[in-house]
Amino acid sequence: MSQRRNAKIIATLGPASQTPSQIEALHRKGANVFRLNFSHGSHDILKDLIAIIRDLERKCGRPIGILMDLQGPKLRVGTFIDGKITLKTGDHFRLDRSKKPGDQTRVSLPHPEVFSALKPKHDLLLDDGRIRLRVEKKTRDYIDTRVITGGVLSDHKGLNVPNTVLALPALTTKDKRDLRFALKNGADWIGLSFVQRPKDVAEIQAIAKGRASIMSKLEKPAAIQELDKIIALSDAVMVARGDLGVEMPPEEVPTLQKRIIRHCHEAGKPVVVATQMLESMIQSPAPTRAEASDVATAIYDGADAVMLSAETAVGSYGKEAVGMMERIIRQVEQDDHYLDVIETTRVEATATASDAITAAAGAVAHTISAAAIVTYTTSGSTALRAARQRPSVPIMCLTNQRSTARRMTVVWGLYPVVTGDVRNFTEMVARAARIAVRERFARKGQQLVVTAGVPFGTPGATNVLRIFTVNE
Repeated sequence: MSQRRNAKIIATLGPASQTPSQIEALHRKGANVFRLNFSHGSHDILKDLIAIIRDLERKCGRPIGILMDLQGPKLRVGTFIDGKITLKTGDHFRLDRSKKPGDQTRVSLPHPEVFSALKPKHDLLLDDGRIRLRVEKKTRDYIDTRVITGGVLSDHKGLNVPNTVLALPALTTKDKRDLRFALKNGADWIGLSFVQRPKDVAEIQAIAKGRASIMSKLEKPAAIQELDKIIALSDAVMVARGDLGVEMPPEEVPTLQKRIIRHCHEAGKPVVVATQMLESMIQSPAPTRAEASDVATAIYDGADAVMLSAETAVGSYGKEAVGMMERIIRQVEQDDHYLDVIETTRVEATATASDAITAAAGAVAHTISAAAIVTYTTSGSTALRAARQRPSVPIMCLTNQRSTARRMTVVWGLYPVVTGDVRNFTEMVARAARIAVRERFARKGQQLVVTAGVPFGTPGATNVLRIFTVNE
């Protein structure tokens, strides 16, 4: 894993990446965090994957993050007598509550929440937006629509309701069961799907109680209307472009991506850009030029991490996809324009002592050409504050909490290291110097800028800054 790469890589595990050797190959190519998807795989399989990751972590001596992604509510139509039908533009088509298999004129829709939310002239999207229906009439038992965009519709295809907040909880019964499993088995991050309102995030935070960090997935346009409130309640945010692009015009997604990243950066919350980043590498050893540009754009925008989904879960070139993403990130981060973007988008420090010291640390490190900034943190707040400033030198995040180190693996610029307790600031500085040399961040004669909160163990209390010359 690169010590000098700021943006991180999340790789999704699946049938193509379930053995210890496959997972180790992804990590050595550059994956910092592994995503386990509750939409696929039993608890027994996921438990085995967690054990493999933790064994790899011990072998490599580096913290590795685990993101466990909840499925969320899934809206789907029922089945068809012949398995599928073909809808043509202008056709009339009914969605109803009957449990009978569908035909050319109708199909079951077993979701009362959709019936209650819809009104005439609302659009419905089927099969990831490939088919569009427009509501003409709605009763308690059926919805009559006209086909605006036709296509082949088969059993259990997904349904989206754009521009509508549905009376659905973000956590289903299955999600609550999966959440208990994730918290019991040491998930570092929980991915919350189908976020529509701030209360969706508040609900899962009340259950998690800090045992794992919550990453809210922004895949519903309704969430954008309360973006800042959702960010404030979340520990991190994921821009799920694929799902967003189904319910909103594709041309709006790039600007929305930039907006979400900017708001997260201002709030000091990590942000992940996900879905369809190197999708052609599911079947090809090389991406398209457009895909490479897409990954680069996310890095220029300031994303903390970028994520691979099917590329590593089911693709034939998973490790190559991680390696390609690693090389793209490196190339961007060496670009003078990228450095200019970082400089011009740096967030102003808030009027607190902690933020003032953290901002000063970045300025001092740049002025004296320090080898690195070192933060000592228990909860991770000191390290997150340092990353928010986007300093020009690496940030070593020292912590005595393995869980904190694992959670920090998704954060821009941080290099988390688990170390033992320290009794005082002098001991901490000496240990920081030894670790900086060991991890090849510094050598004898170079300087480190060290920040911490004293007394140790007080979350958020960054109140000390020191310049230290490495003498080892």
